[in-house]
Amino acid sequence: MSPMEALLSGLIDYAGLYPPADLDMRTAVRNYLDYRSSSRSFALGRFILDAARLPEFNQTAGESIAEIPLSVIIGSGTSTKSIEDAISRGLRIESIEMQCREPQVISRYHERLPQQLDRYFEVPMQSLFSGAIDALVSTGSRAKLRMGGVAPDAFPSPSHVMDWLRVLADRRIPFKATAGLHHPIRGKHRLTAAADALSATMHGFLNLFCSAALVFNGQPSLGASVLEEDYPATFHLQPDRLGWLTEEWTPQQISTVRRRFFTSFGSCSFEEPLQDLEAMGWL
Repeated sequence: MSPMEALLSGLIDYAGLYPPADLDMRTAVRNYLDYRSSSRSFALGRFILDAARLPEFNQTAGESIAEIPLSVIIGSGTSTKSIEDAISRGLRIESIEMQCREPQVISRYHERLPQQLDRYFEVPMQSLFSGAIDALVSTGSRAKLRMGGVAPDAFPSPSHVMDWLRVLADRRIPFKATAGLHHPIRGKHRLTAAADALSATMHGFLNLFCSAALVFNGQPSLGASVLEEDYPATFHLQPDRLGWLTEEWTPQQISTVRRRFFTSFGSCSFEEPLQDLEAMGWL
């Protein structure tokens, strides 16, 4: 396995139903199936949708439902039985995602949901040192970090991200990221395709991976530095190594971080995150 295969394997969960793409279900499902048959299919993760749209997905996907692994966003009003029923009908629900700040809610959904599901909870910043983190640990649940959005103020500062990474690494809590990671390297980009779209400095998913790898392995000061790195030449790729400055990771080391810490990120575009890598000659 090459370093890029280790990094990208199942990395991008497809969120084409959400802004700024905001596609209809038929188009999003068709796109996902096209990506599955493309040369970049190894980078494709799960298809993300709200629990309320499971019947629509079922009808749209038809005979293809078994080909599409799902990550389902649930809310406090979502019936866990509806998730179980969907699984019994053949939908490949592999994970759930939920915004939550109450430890007891995390525990309750852990008890009620099928145990084979990965469970990601997005908790607010003020919950970093609260019972919510303890609940993630005690239930074997995972964290969800919001890295951006469609407005400049939706992007957390590097110090904010580092606070999260330090706590999650210390408690050995795996996480996925969501929103804002459309490019591998940190830089200023337009937030949508609209002609009058605002621009903002967006985090890079390569920055985030390298930072996660450093923090996970006990080097938080370097992790903070790489989060702010916006010079592409500091990142380098060799046949058997991926690196930033003097730090390097083998495919095996990359796979370990991906499996045990930084699991994936959601993006409304599957193609855009890979285009810059292609332009860099990395794909």
